[in-house]
Amino acid sequence: MSAELAQIAQPYQFDSLAQIVVVNHAASRLLLACVLGALVGLEREWNRKSAGVRTNLLICMGAAFFTLLSAVLAGDLSPNKGQVASNIVQGIGFLGAGLILHSKSRVNGLTSAASVWVVASIGMACGAGLYGAAAVATMIVIVSLELVGFLERRANLKGFSLVYEARGTDTTLMLSSILDAMDKAGQRLADVAQDSIGRLQRVSFTIIATNSQHQRLRAKLEAEPTIDKLLTFRDPEED
Repeated sequence: MSAELAQIAQPYQFDSLAQIVVVNHAASRLLLACVLGALVGLEREWNRKSAGVRTNLLICMGAAFFTLLSAVLAGDLSPNKGQVASNIVQGIGFLGAGLILHSKSRVNGLTSAASVWVVASIGMACGAGLYGAAAVATMIVIVSLELVGFLERRANLKGFSLVYEARGTDTTLMLSSILDAMDKAGQRLADVAQDSIGRLQRVSFTIIATNSQHQRLRAKLEAEPTIDKLLTFRDPEED
């Protein structure tokens, strides 16, 4: 009876040799997961997204470790070696949901949530020892995030937001010129911010449009005599 109670209290017992074997198998898989997760994170960090290097690195390594532990804890005799790993998808779903933000006119964070989800799958592949598949998946993810996004903007397939900042000396005249240019471009002016630094007046607003629409609007605004200088910035909330 005492032996059975001891087995229940400590269901997993690994001797030194077994732990060394696990460490030898785990080291390369976890390190590769860190590298591949960091590569995806670098792309997100470069574009100033919320899920950066550390987040993607930890998610990828954690998924790899859970996948590895799932088989180790199940043992050689258990047919269900993916019981622990199967819950990774659900856990990543909750994590990805926290990256999605909904505003009045758009939903942000879908791409970041999807990248976190696919990074977890890359980590699972590393944990299972599928190094080639994990590397290929990482390359596909990076190409998809960079190249497809670039083509979408160049081909005017998808609108993106830019923050416009007009500078001048008369806020009223600048707003009138901006509103006139927006009417000609078929855009609605909303969420305008104003401030002043000495005699310099600044008017800021955000526009969601395609690349060609942004270029036409910028040309119209730069032609306005009441606007001394026009600057555009990437919207930090743009996914």
